[in-house]
This record gives sequence, structure tokens and C-alpha cells, in this order.
Amino acid sequence: MRRTTAWICVLACALAFASGCAEVKPWERETLARRDMAWDPDPLASQFRSHIHWSKEGSLPGGEAGGGGCGCN
Repeated sequence: MRRTTAWICVLACALAFASGCAEVKPWERETLARRDMAWDPDPLASQFRSHIHWSKEGSLPGGEAGGGGCGCN
């Protein structure tokens, strides 16, 4: 009984993951390639926001080094 339940769970998970796949038609790729559809539509502004954030945070991304945001290590 346990083995059957395990196989049913595996099958249900496989079907759930397979249903998320979609075929993109060639004429739909133009829409997906638009700049506003990107994860980061404005890389320069994002880089600036990241710089401001980590300057205020007073550390490097990932916590590699510490220090005050005022420059008084």
C-alpha cells in the first residue's frame, strides 16, 4: 500500500510540473523579448539602486566584509 501511495505522489508531482510547460510560438517571442518584459528592464538604474542599498547597509553583498557606512572601519 505504501509503495502504491508513493508512486501516486510521484505521478501527481510529475503531472503538476509538466502542466507548467508552454510552447512559445515564433510570433510570440517578439513580445517576450521586449525590454519591459526583462527581469531587470533598466540595468543602470538597478545597479545604482544596488549601490545605494549596499552603501547604506554598510557591507558587501553576501556579508563578505563588514564596516560602517560612514567609512570609519
